[in-house]
Amino acid sequence: MYDEIDENNNEYNDEEIVEEEVEKLENEDSEIAEDQEGELTEEGESAEDEESLGLPFAKAEVVRLMKQNLDNDKMIRERVKIEMNRFLGEVLEKVCEQLNEYPYTTIEYEMLKESIYPYKNIERINEEKKRILMHLEAIKADCDALSMDVKKSLKLKDVDEEDDF
Repeated sequence: MYDEIDENNNEYNDEEIVEEEVEKLENEDSEIAEDQEGELTEEGESAEDEESLGLPFAKAEVVRLMKQNLDNDKMIRERVKIEMNRFLGEVLEKVCEQLNEYPYTTIEYEMLKESIYPYKNIERINEEKKRILMHLEAIKADCDALSMDVKKSLKLKDVDEEDDF
C-alpha cells in the first residue's frame, strides 16, 4: 500500500515539477518581454509612445530612409526624426486634398502626377522663380532710369512772374 502511495506521490510530484517549470518559463518570457520594452524606450520611443505622438508613418521606416540618403557620419536627433515624419504626413495630406478636388471616384496616375508636380519639380520651379525675379529687377531698373530722364528733361525753370511782363 505504501508503494502505491509513493507511486502516486511521485506522479503527483512529477506533475507539480512540470507545472512549476512551465510557470518559471512563463515568468522568464514575461521578464524578457519587459526587458525588451525597456530596451526600446532606451533606444528611442516604444510603440505606445509613437502612437501617442500621432505620427503618420512608422518611425523606423522614416529613419531608415533618412539614413539611406544622408552621409554615414550624420547622426539624427529624435526631434528631427519626429518632425520629418510629420512633414511627410503633411505632404501626403496636401497631395490628397488636391486629388480630392477631382470630380472622379477613381484616382488615375495622371492625376497623381499633376498633384505631386510641385514636390517633384521644386528645383525647376525655384530656377524659374529666380529668372522671373531677375527679369523684374531689370524692368524696375529701366523704370527708374526712365523716371530720372523724365524728371530731368521736363523740369521747369523757376522764373519769376515779374520778368515776363
